[in-house]
Amino acid sequence: MNATGKVLRLIAMGAAAGVLVAGIALPAVGGAGVGVVSAVEDVDLKPRDLTEPPLAQVSVVQDVKGHEIARFYEQYREVVPLDQIADIMKTAIISIEDYRFYQHGPIDIEGTIRALAKNLQSGGVAQGGSSITQQYVKQVLLNAATTEQEKNEALAPSYARKLNELRYAMGVEEKYSKDQILEKYLNIAYFGAGAYGVEAAAKRFFGVSAKDLTLPQAATLAGAVQDPNATDPNLGKTSRDRLLKRRNVVLDRMAELNKITKDQAAQAKKTRLGYKGTPLPGGCESSKYPYFCVYVRNEILSNPDFGKTAKQRLAFLNRGGLTIKTTIDPSMQAAADKAIRKWVHPTDNPVAAEALVQPGTGAIKAMAASRPYGTHKTRNEVSYNLVADVAHGGGIGFQAGSTFKTFTLLTALKQGMKINDGFSAGAGYTAPGYSTFKNCAGQPIGDPSHTVTNDEGSPGWLTLQTGTWHSVNTFFMMLEQRVGLCDVVKTAKSLGIHRADGNPLKEFETFTLGINEMDPVTVATAYAAIGARGKYCAPMAITQITDSTGKTTNYSPKCRQAIDPEVADAAAHILSGVLTKGTMAAVGGIGRDAAGKTGTNDDSSSAWFAGFTPDLAGAVSLGDPRGTSKYKLNNVTIGGRYYGSVFGASIPGPIWKDTMLRALRNVPPTDFTPVDSARFGGCGDSCRSLVSVTPPTGDDGGPMPGDNVPVEVLPND
Repeated sequence: MNATGKVLRLIAMGAAAGVLVAGIALPAVGGAGVGVVSAVEDVDLKPRDLTEPPLAQVSVVQDVKGHEIARFYEQYREVVPLDQIADIMKTAIISIEDYRFYQHGPIDIEGTIRALAKNLQSGGVAQGGSSITQQYVKQVLLNAATTEQEKNEALAPSYARKLNELRYAMGVEEKYSKDQILEKYLNIAYFGAGAYGVEAAAKRFFGVSAKDLTLPQAATLAGAVQDPNATDPNLGKTSRDRLLKRRNVVLDRMAELNKITKDQAAQAKKTRLGYKGTPLPGGCESSKYPYFCVYVRNEILSNPDFGKTAKQRLAFLNRGGLTIKTTIDPSMQAAADKAIRKWVHPTDNPVAAEALVQPGTGAIKAMAASRPYGTHKTRNEVSYNLVADVAHGGGIGFQAGSTFKTFTLLTALKQGMKINDGFSAGAGYTAPGYSTFKNCAGQPIGDPSHTVTNDEGSPGWLTLQTGTWHSVNTFFMMLEQRVGLCDVVKTAKSLGIHRADGNPLKEFETFTLGINEMDPVTVATAYAAIGARGKYCAPMAITQITDSTGKTTNYSPKCRQAIDPEVADAAAHILSGVLTKGTMAAVGGIGRDAAGKTGTNDDSSSAWFAGFTPDLAGAVSLGDPRGTSKYKLNNVTIGGRYYGSVFGASIPGPIWKDTMLRALRNVPPTDFTPVDSARFGGCGDSCRSLVSVTPPTGDDGGPMPGDNVPVEVLPND
């Protein structure tokens, strides 16, 4: 088509759209004799309804008290109504982008013909000439694009694209008032420096809200929309110089249109650019609680409750303009942070991590670690979640050690053993044969060539109580043999136990010694179930989400009765002795009913403590992320203190104690339910005879506390 034909078609478009404004003289095109009606029919110029997906908005994460702790977004945008935008901003954008916006229809004929003439000379689409309505349409199509092809089509320098925009613009002008269109445009436009929409731009550029913009500031933002990448002030001096020149162009245009006086323009042009570069809030690196932030993000991205596909969940989080209320408790988080800082320094190679979980709900109250979260290696930061599993942004975790003995204890109690049932344990334990232990697939996995020895406690006559208090390995190997490996595994799984790396649990005979790598959230949640009298509640971080339309969805705890309440009571009774008579006795209790279990792996490769009250549970891990097999916790300085060997009671236990004392300061104490002595006291059915024996000695050679009880002799000892 020749140049004359293109202009005639454009005139036809204007006529069809009903936008030939009185007083606009269209230039003569010559005697081509082209009929307007036939041109309109040729381009099929009819209003088309524009699908307007919700604008990508910032999602805000809040703590349990409603305070903001993080933001997520694909585009940093805060949508505001037109009455929350300064009048001078509206005047500036209209003056420079579409000065007859309130007079013309979806197309500015004068501006479009002027642009078309320029385009015909260049042989392409070199100049836009678009109305604000057309620009809004273009931004909607660009924001709705999900593939590179769709994005390219939305930006294609072609007449086909311009015609398509015009059809949509006609539909938009029929659907909305001019004020509504202007509001939508100012909220969708990109201004540079990562700011989408005028509110985000005002805060990013000048540290103010859009309603408080001054003349120079408004002119700056109005100038930025033409080519926001070229004038992005965040990119350096050259870009800022371009933006300053563009601002002055806007001021001159406003004066030319008599929207401001020439003196006002001159005074505004004397001001500096004034770009503040206010940091964009959001992202877990800038959060006060980065590890919990990572957990929340991954919970939404991996949980089908928040979208059927990964793509839908990502859009839900990054574009949804959500208000996400969570379980994190600032005072409890502060308690965990302070306790960890006291015992482990950020510069130490070993890393401490702690999770606090509420029994009966599974609510995660705190997630803390000794290392800062981030990507700067020079600051000793870590880029993964030290407190959680891989599914929530974590790593492979650390072997949980003797904290797993609790699952063997629970299994024994479930099978009818009583708290004072016991047997003789030796200094070493070797499986009698390959079939002594079978995994849950029924496969024999005993290893007669491997002997387990004791890291803590001494061999001899031990009961469920004393064997647990002193964490005697050989006792628990024998106990696991008696109750069955698979039953122990099933007990652990019923309490939510799974490997941190997401792989299946390793079901070997040393399962009870904690050979599986774990994360603090998972271990704390399992122990919280004992504190809740056997009611297991899955870890919970999100309690409520309100979307951009105001629709609110509440999320309830996902709980089930995993353990008989009386079994859990008996376990709590036994585990409470760990703090007063066992491996934690030197550290001591917390002044209220509490229980727990230390965990130390072979050669102190890692160390744990997991403990609980009826009100709060916590798990602390300690290990070297460079590799626990190579970098053990022997002859190390941690937190400024030297340790020949680190045990569960050396650092993790004190961290737990200090945390609990502070975290529960304003929480009235709840007592454990007393053990049912009729069911769990005295001698078990398997008892053959009750004898008085010499109690085993402790590490110091003296008697172990609490051993002055009758000890049963079980069959086949």
